[in-house]
Amino acid sequence: MKWLALTLLVLLAVLQYRLWVGDGSLAAVVRLQRAVQSQDLENQRLQQRNEILAAEVRGLKSGLDAVEERAREDLGMIKPGETFYMVVEPEE
Repeated sequence: MKWLALTLLVLLAVLQYRLWVGDGSLAAVVRLQRAVQSQDLENQRLQQRNEILAAEVRGLKSGLDAVEERAREDLGMIKPGETFYMVVEPEE
């Protein structure tokens, strides 16, 4: 009878070890859940960025106003007959 109790106690200890420490343990499950939540937040951020970029692409495809604005801001282009003024802020 002692052998049976000892065997059952060892089996219980092995199963408890796998539950708390081994592969598929509760700690691993919690860690994976946190990783999934983190990835979901990253996916949401990237989805918002993609929507902004898609709207910008639609604007650039739809007319020349967006292209002109982009050329003026990013490339510093001016129309013929315009005068370019650069305002420089004094360093403090």
